[in-house]
Amino acid sequence: MQIRSIMDNNFDSILTQLGTGKWNLFYYFALSYWYACVSYHTLGGAFLAPDVGHTCHVPESAIIPKVSLPSDLGAIHAGSPNASYSNSNAEDGDESSCTYLIQNITTGNITEEQCTSWDFDNTTFVSTVTSEFELVCDWKFLRATYQSIYMFGILVGAGLNGYMADKYGRKRMITIGATCYSFIAVISAWLPNISTIIVARFLLGTMHPTSLQTGYILGMEVTQPNMRSAIGMLQFLSWAIGTLLWGGWAYLIREWRWLQTAVSLPCFLFLPTLLIMDESPRWLIVIGRHKEALKVLQKAARWNKAELPEERMLLNMMKEIHEQMRSESTQEAETSMKMKLKRWLYEATILFRTPKLRIITLAMYVDYFVVAMVYFGLNLSGGSFTFDPFLFMVISGIVEIPSNTVTIPIVSYFGRKKPLIISYFITGVSMLTQAVIPEEHVWLVITMVMIGKLGISTVFQILFLYASELFPTEVRTRGMGTAMMSSRAGAMVSPFLMSFIGAVYPWTTPVVFGLASIIAGIAALPLHETLDDSLPDTILHLEGFDNPALDTEDTPDKQEIR
Repeated sequence: MQIRSIMDNNFDSILTQLGTGKWNLFYYFALSYWYACVSYHTLGGAFLAPDVGHTCHVPESAIIPKVSLPSDLGAIHAGSPNASYSNSNAEDGDESSCTYLIQNITTGNITEEQCTSWDFDNTTFVSTVTSEFELVCDWKFLRATYQSIYMFGILVGAGLNGYMADKYGRKRMITIGATCYSFIAVISAWLPNISTIIVARFLLGTMHPTSLQTGYILGMEVTQPNMRSAIGMLQFLSWAIGTLLWGGWAYLIREWRWLQTAVSLPCFLFLPTLLIMDESPRWLIVIGRHKEALKVLQKAARWNKAELPEERMLLNMMKEIHEQMRSESTQEAETSMKMKLKRWLYEATILFRTPKLRIITLAMYVDYFVVAMVYFGLNLSGGSFTFDPFLFMVISGIVEIPSNTVTIPIVSYFGRKKPLIISYFITGVSMLTQAVIPEEHVWLVITMVMIGKLGISTVFQILFLYASELFPTEVRTRGMGTAMMSSRAGAMVSPFLMSFIGAVYPWTTPVVFGLASIIAGIAALPLHETLDDSLPDTILHLEGFDNPALDTEDTPDKQEIR
């Protein structure tokens, strides 16, 4: 931990000298553009695979309408040739859109048959993944899978991304991730069957953290310390703008293949910026590529019109940090297999071994799960709350803008804990209120939903900052990494909740979102405020005393933890 502090103090002082100028701003604008491009596909299910009204295309021998069987079978008449029947705007929860009745001419017996073909309502969308591949009735789970598989890809990609970015560099992983993402996004728009499309969606998801999360890390590593909170939140302002534009793109282009192609092609405009963008100088120093790091810092000084310490002093600082890091790595390599196994077992349970850290971990798991479930659920449910999903998405993007801007002074003045809990409660109350509002009051419904969206978007911004300050440096990456896995699980659950339960009982979606938000707010009550507090470096620092759970008999390397 001492080594990391030396690295942070020395390098952060250099970043402070460089200030914020053209060099830093180039990173921010380039990466922000990419975040907007990624938002289209992350929220792709809203317009590429929405819930579409459909009617069962029945054979001419079918009985129409499908009603409860009367005592007089003679009252039932056969349907006309090529007839279609369902309720006027059937959803997957309406059984009449999935089956029909047919009478055996010989025996007179009436049986229920499964629909094999449907007619889709093309009033809103000309074509969608849902209608082209008939993802309704017994196949409706594939529509939810279309969205969830992307989140599962993020879950898998996040697990590999941290290791790869540390080993091969930030810029290289961003380049690989963004290039693969761009090509897969365009190619997958023209794949011939749903199986290959779902595989492509999974691959897109795996590239999501490789480009976006690594990009965020790179952006933070070139930012001077006193600007990190503001820049960290403002970087994702483009996500809100991307959400807004996604509604506009979908309104203009109603055929899903051309829509996906149109929003994917701009991804290629980001790739040339990687030729100008530099590798993280912090990472270059850690792995020993000091001359490259020096060139990057000198370029930054030229662009920002700033002055750096003498070249000799910079190289000596880099060498000292690298030697200390190598010493630590050598010591680790010489550890016996038994000690490594013991350390692995310890590391696997370290987040739950002490009282305060246990509370933080459990609260973060709950809060991250809920924020992702509600946030993506609201973004993807425009068709459930209004007849105009395009306007819904545009307004949804607009209400995210305050959460990326006004939140900065709020957390600076009021802290993290109170705004987080209040935002959760605002989301919970608004969603529960929306559940009891009659459907005919459309704008009142949308207003309540958007208040909830504003609340949950604010939570998303605060939670990442708050978690980074709650977890000690010793386990910060591990704690936030596992919490992010919890959030992806929440995002995966949301489409299935809306497709299977919400389709049958529409009131359940806002009720579940509302109650979950209130529970998440309550889960944050035991947490401590971190405003103006120094970040804890170790678990012992967090706990404030020598906890027995961290004694030498249980801990493989107590000195390292101290």
